[in-house]
Amino acid sequence: MTARILDGNVLAQKLRADFKNRAEALAARGTRPGLAVILVGEDAASQVYVRNKVNACAQAGFHSEKIVYPPDVEPRLVLDRIAELNADPKINGILVQLPLPRHFDSDAVLKAIAPEKDVDGFHAENVGALMQGNPRFIPCTPYGVMKFLADAGIDPKGQEAVVLGRSNIVGKPMAMLLMQASATVTICHSQTRDLLFHTRRADILVAALGRARFVTAEMVKPGAVVIDVGINRLPDGRLCGDVDFGPVSEVASAITPVPGGVGPMTITMLLANTLEAAEREVR
Repeated sequence: MTARILDGNVLAQKLRADFKNRAEALAARGTRPGLAVILVGEDAASQVYVRNKVNACAQAGFHSEKIVYPPDVEPRLVLDRIAELNADPKINGILVQLPLPRHFDSDAVLKAIAPEKDVDGFHAENVGALMQGNPRFIPCTPYGVMKFLADAGIDPKGQEAVVLGRSNIVGKPMAMLLMQASATVTICHSQTRDLLFHTRRADILVAALGRARFVTAEMVKPGAVVIDVGINRLPDGRLCGDVDFGPVSEVASAITPVPGGVGPMTITMLLANTLEAAEREVR
């Protein structure tokens, strides 16, 4: 068996073309979707992520603002800027690039963002809405995974789904979305006993651990759908996921690559949330 490759670049391009059309329709009504991205510090990976997000906005016809602070900035200055953006009608979405420097209280920063502009879906109010099955915004990476499954014709209903990782950004919301799609969900983590027992039962396996090539072929049920959320840099500089792609692709029925899988979809769903926020403003 050789797995079908779920190509994030192809799906992202299709979705972004639709977003551009919707943005043009809003512009005709006098509204342009607007995203503000705040970057604190000089982390190289964060700089790349922010640049990609700003470029994606430009390509989709969105307004964007990149706000950069030095790593030693006083948190109060960032919180004051967020308050200004909350009141700015040109801005529909606000994103603070994580991680923040250690002298920041990340929870306080995320809570400072108005829930209706929290396009990352990290505000406690939006997390609660997701738990209740009535989300305002879906966290971007899990949202992208669900789009992958829908586009590939993979229905989670009645399936055994296993999520490796329990982070607030991916693992927990991923499990909620799969459960709301009527899958039977197991969350595994560093304290899980007999991990192989769980992964070998999974019809849908989502790896979000941040450990390079952790998921091996023996851990995967033949015919499973494998979604690799991880992105890791090897000593030689190459990128890889949490899944040992080559051997696992010989066992799975469908798999996402790294790079070119979930990554492009994460930014795409950030655009989706920003667009949805703008459309709500004109309803």
